[in-house]
Amino acid sequence: MADTVREIERKYEAPDDGRLPDVTGVAGVAEVVDKGVATLDATYYDTVDQRLAADSITLRRRTGGSDAGWHLKLPAGPDARDEIRTPLSETLPAELAALVRSRVRDQALIPLVRLVSERNVRHLVDADGALLAELSADHVTARRLTPEPGDPVEWTEVETELAPGGDPAFLDALESHLTEAGLRRSAAPSKLARALAETGVASKTDKAGKAGKKGEKAAEPTAGDVVLDYVRAQIAAIVSLDPAVRLDVPDSVHRMRVATRRLRSCFRSYRKVLDRAVTDPIGDELKWLAAELGIDRDREVLTARVEERLAELPDELRTGPVSERLSTWSRTSRRGSRERLIGVLDGERHLALLATLDALSATPPLRPAAARPAGEVILTAVLRDYERLAALVTTALAAPPGHDRDITMHDARKKAKRARYAAEAARPALGKPAKAFAGLMTDLQDLLGDHQDSCVARDALRELAEQAHTAGERDFTFGVMYGREEALAARREAELPALWAEVSREEHRAALRP
Repeated sequence: MADTVREIERKYEAPDDGRLPDVTGVAGVAEVVDKGVATLDATYYDTVDQRLAADSITLRRRTGGSDAGWHLKLPAGPDARDEIRTPLSETLPAELAALVRSRVRDQALIPLVRLVSERNVRHLVDADGALLAELSADHVTARRLTPEPGDPVEWTEVETELAPGGDPAFLDALESHLTEAGLRRSAAPSKLARALAETGVASKTDKAGKAGKKGEKAAEPTAGDVVLDYVRAQIAAIVSLDPAVRLDVPDSVHRMRVATRRLRSCFRSYRKVLDRAVTDPIGDELKWLAAELGIDRDREVLTARVEERLAELPDELRTGPVSERLSTWSRTSRRGSRERLIGVLDGERHLALLATLDALSATPPLRPAAARPAGEVILTAVLRDYERLAALVTTALAAPPGHDRDITMHDARKKAKRARYAAEAARPALGKPAKAFAGLMTDLQDLLGDHQDSCVARDALRELAEQAHTAGERDFTFGVMYGREEALAARREAELPALWAEVSREEHRAALRP
């Protein structure tokens, strides 16, 4: 069984003698407890082309210390990583292998580097004896294991690791003390990164910086540059969120789904930049993935909305076993499961999609407009999406209340979302006006979305009322909730003209023009 630990730590260059500075003067530190020296022997695994290292992920098998076992470390923000630990075994546990599958795909994981650390540990505790942080000096010996064993390299570093639940500000105070003692932050983000660099096996997939030489004026970005940056960011999000979805991290399914939608929308908005003959089939696969991700989430969101409406009702308007009926409906309506979703992520279709996205990123199907300066091409795409949106909103405003208006407003919502994503992608080319325009599209999307959610909720409440009636239960409460949702939808329809008058002001579009 895997355990997950959030690590917040910092590394520092240290003198070769490995002496730890005196930190008794740091605010809050009442005592420094010597925990002795431990020998940690770790073998790091990666693919031949070092796909894990390229994304700052480490996978190791370590003996020694209090946490011997397999450790997978995933980036979790500045100075922070989530470490997933499993017990020591001879072979890589299947649950860790699954968490790196989106990166590794069909490549083998091989032992890459061996690190042996002699760790001198101190615990920094407060007046109550509670642990604030661990301070350690590591004398590290690193040896390359592949493609053939290399000569060892050695260095010494100091590491500070915040206690679980601790305040990161304590590491700031500790760092001030350490730098005054002559230490400086390590240039390498991890021991493995330093070992790869110093043993001559630095990853070929290391991300190169885009900046030119100091003082050199950056070239004006092309339309292809802007669109591909956005496309690659969404691809990276889909890949990087895979472990979070498998670990059932809150909101991870939604975030992955949004990334698939953004990418598909970008293909459609910027078809003058990327060849649709290539991107349309990929878009179809992204639509499939988004649908798989949304099977249970849509039902959960709908259930939460109905529960919220029920909670708003006073007791005298609740008749019959309403909560029980809603609970039964929610359980029986679930069509998916975590097992099904994991099966999708492990399936050949999904892995083939990831490979296709890799190929798209590496050799993008650029059209001639991609080579043009970004401003004009990007602006044209954003305005084109806006015009499609405007046509639908105009139709919705002219339609009488009813089914046809509901459908048109729902279509307008999808177009507002597409215009929003197009404007988000346009920010590097069009600047702050694009951000402001995306904000307007978000406001419109929210209103239209609340209206659509009300339509869906009314369908659900009608179904619940029919089930209650068939079971001989009173359906009055579901009728009241239906009426409230109907009134809410009417309010959103009444609010639309004023919001659209603001969103559609010419000055917002004029601001986008260089």
